[in-house]
Parts: sequence; structure tokens; C-alpha cells
Amino acid sequence: MNKNNLQMYKNRCFWVNMKNPLYVKYHDEEWSKPCHNDKLLYELLILESFQAGLSWECVLNKRENFQSAYDNFNIDKVVKYDDEKIKTLLDNQGIIRNKLKIIASIKNSIIFKQIQKEFGSFDKYIWAFSGNKIIYESCDIKTSNALSDKISKDLKKRGMTFVGTTIIYSYLQAIGIINAHTQNCFLYKSK
Repeated sequence: MNKNNLQMYKNRCFWVNMKNPLYVKYHDEEWSKPCHNDKLLYELLILESFQAGLSWECVLNKRENFQSAYDNFNIDKVVKYDDEKIKTLLDNQGIIRNKLKIIASIKNSIIFKQIQKEFGSFDKYIWAFSGNKIIYESCDIKTSNALSDKISKDLKKRGMTFVGTTIIYSYLQAIGIINAHTQNCFLYKSK
């Protein structure tokens, strides 16, 4: 039995679609692992904003297309996107073609850069909310908490959109500030 077959027999969080290798890989290698890389923090924030009203699996399945469409999430290019680029994105069948979300992604990119300038990095900004500590919560049916409320409020005050508390809660799980693997998951930790 090879390593891939053994991986399939491990218990994972209930929400992982075991028939989707991208989802299994994301869960096993990325989700709820502490991220301190501004480029990845940026990519995940933009992707999470596209999740609003949709499933994460839908966004994840289009992630490679998003990377291509968004110049590999090169923030210096994204902040310069104009009407012509917005039209190109709206015509791209490989991504989620929601005009409000596309416009928000550009605006949020500009604000992300402002936060980087103010704090030295987005990493310093976002992790300061938890005192640079990981919060361990069970991933039951929870969709927000006091921390996601606070961060959402701050990002909105700065001018970001599509960063409601549910999106931010999901983002905090994605970047590992909240470690929320279920108790039966092989990646579960209580502290």
C-alpha cells in the first residue's frame, strides 16, 4: 500500500470531501497551520472574500485559475487593475465572476498594502489580534467569535468589503490563528 492510499484512511474533519484530492491536500497541508507569509495571507484573504455565499470547496477548485487571473496574487499588480482588467476578470470562466467581489478584491488589495505599511507587515497586524497566539477551538458549527467580530469591524473601518465576521472567522481558521480541527481528526490538537 503506497503513502497516498494510507493517507486516505486517516480520520479528518467532517467537512472534507474525501473524493476531492485538492480538498484533502488543503486540509492536510495548509488549513489551520500558522501562516506568517504576507503573500499567502494576502492570497487567502482575497480567496476567502470570493467565498461569500458559496462553499470553500468551490473557491478551492478555482484557486489555480484565480492565481493565473490575479497575476499569481502579485499585490503590486493587483492594486493597479483598471476597468479593462476588471472586464477581463468578468469574462474569465475559470474564476468566480462577481463584479462586486472583483472590485472589492482590488480595493481590499490597496487597503492590505496600507496595513502592511502601517504595521510593517500584514502578518504583524493580523496576529497581534490574538497576541501572536493560536486559539484552539473545535470546528463544530461555529461561524464567528469575538475575535472575528473585532477583526471584521477593524477591516471594515479601514474600508475593506466582503470581510464580514463569518468570512474572517473562516480566514482565521485558514491561516492558523484559529486551530479548529475536530477531535476525531488526525491533525487535532487541544493546545
